[in-house]
Amino acid sequence: MNNDRPQPTRADASRLRNTVLRLTAATRMFTVIVVIAVALVWWTLLHRLIAFGRGLDYSGLETLSAQVATLVKQYNPYFWWAIVALCTLIIAYFLIGFVGAMNRKASARRVDASTIAGLVSTLSPAAVRVLAWSWHNRREPITVGVLQRTLSELQNGRAARIQLAERHAALLEAADEPRDPDFPLPSA
Repeated sequence: MNNDRPQPTRADASRLRNTVLRLTAATRMFTVIVVIAVALVWWTLLHRLIAFGRGLDYSGLETLSAQVATLVKQYNPYFWWAIVALCTLIIAYFLIGFVGAMNRKASARRVDASTIAGLVSTLSPAAVRVLAWSWHNRREPITVGVLQRTLSELQNGRAARIQLAERHAALLEAADEPRDPDFPLPSA
C-alpha cells in the first residue's frame, strides 16, 4: 500500500500521555489519598471489631444449654470474620464507585486552548488527524477524555485506518463518476 502520509510516531503517544498525566495528576493524587485513608481507617476498625468479638462473654447462654454455649463459642471467630468480609466488600464497592466517578470527572475536564495549541504544534499530522477523529462533538470543547481516546486510538493504529478509509472513499467516488469502459478503475 502506498503511504503518502506519514504515520504517527512514539513521540506523539508520549506527548499525549504526558499531557493527560499532567491534566489528571491532581485528581489522581486526591483519589489515591482518599483510598489510602479509607483503607487505613478500615484496617484500624477491622482490628477493633475482631477484638470486640473475641472479648464477648457468652457465659449467660449456659442457662439455655451447655451445647448452645459451646456452639456459639466455637463459631464466634468465624462469625466476626464473616462480618469483616462483608463490610470489606461493601467498602470496596463504594471505593470502586468513587474511583470510577473521579475518573469520569477527570475525563470530563475541559482542556484550555493553549494546551491544545501546544499539543497540536508538536504532534505529527497523522496524530492530529486521529485527534480530530476522536473529537466527536464539535459543539463542545476538547476534554481530557478526548485526549485519552486519541492516545488509545493512536496505539491501536487508527491513523492507518483513517488513511485506508479515505482511500476507499476516493475509490467509491471514482466509481460513481462516468468513465470510459475501455479505461479500468485503479486497483487498490
